[in-house]
Amino acid sequence: MPRMDGRDPRQLQQLLLAKTGAALALSARRVNMAPQIPEQNAASASMATLLLTHPSFVEHDTGPGHPERADRMRAIDKVLAHEIFAGLVREEAPLRDDVEEQILLAHPKAHLEKMRAIAARPLEHPTHIDGDTVVSAGTWEAARRAVGGGLAAVDAVIEGKAANAFCQVRPPGHHAESDRAMGFCLFSNAAIAGLYARAKHGAERVAIVDFDVHHGNGTQDIFWSDKDLFYASTHEMPLFPGTGAVNERGVGNIHNAPLRARDGGEQFREAVESRILPALHNFGPDILIVSAGFDAHQADPLANLRLVEADYLWVTEKLAGIAQRHSKGRIVSMLEGGYDLNALARSTAVHVKALMDAGS
Repeated sequence: MPRMDGRDPRQLQQLLLAKTGAALALSARRVNMAPQIPEQNAASASMATLLLTHPSFVEHDTGPGHPERADRMRAIDKVLAHEIFAGLVREEAPLRDDVEEQILLAHPKAHLEKMRAIAARPLEHPTHIDGDTVVSAGTWEAARRAVGGGLAAVDAVIEGKAANAFCQVRPPGHHAESDRAMGFCLFSNAAIAGLYARAKHGAERVAIVDFDVHHGNGTQDIFWSDKDLFYASTHEMPLFPGTGAVNERGVGNIHNAPLRARDGGEQFREAVESRILPALHNFGPDILIVSAGFDAHQADPLANLRLVEADYLWVTEKLAGIAQRHSKGRIVSMLEGGYDLNALARSTAVHVKALMDAGS
């Protein structure tokens, strides 16, 4: 296990084992085997943390050498198969009859039809939409199930069937603008989930907090002009996609807290505590959506921040506290980035365990 926060690795391991119960040492080696997931007793499912995923996410083939690859799912599968996570309620991300209707909450019909047309082509090999974004024969199902996972999670937490939820999905979503796929993303999964919470369940104030290392330009674009939609982001800047400056404010509902290359946990926590948590508290969300990207980790190959597992544990606990105060603990967390497999697995483990602890 790498050094974290400057302390001896064994001390940090003991801290995380004690505080989260997650056996993170299991993922210190390469994690590329799918687990056997035990069936969950339905009688014990009430108000637990819901995990939504599906085998189709592995079938979204981005080709050799692409960082947003199927092994990301296998890495998370393996760490969440540990007995510490036996209390998760595990369900498949659904392919819902209404998924395309709900996509239109965030995207114009022309964008939906464009993505459908691309996916309908006979794709024998992964095909680039742009320099970063790839589709393959398995992409159309995966993309719709990624959206469907967010919709099902919103239903579960608002209807009191789960305390909170983690959506282990791909392709990710926060770079997809209303009319443009980009940055590995086809549809804005988190934004669609938030807009669905309002349209279906009457949530008046919907918040998304994004701690991916890359700014969620797509979420910001979709939420930009609506004062009842809140978007806050910590991210490295300058870095792809080039948005996320402090002065990008929307109608006062956008809160960006950019970090500089080589910033670590101290700077991250200060940004969250000074810029994001007070604004989120003042907004008072009815539901909190988290764009959970783990590529700000110091081991990640695509960026230059230096977060560690303890930072993801900390921010999850802080967000859970806000949700407990304002939204009856209702959190839907949706996976975004994270490209070092071991760091992704360990960071997801502490994040999910913190959600479980918050809901218990």
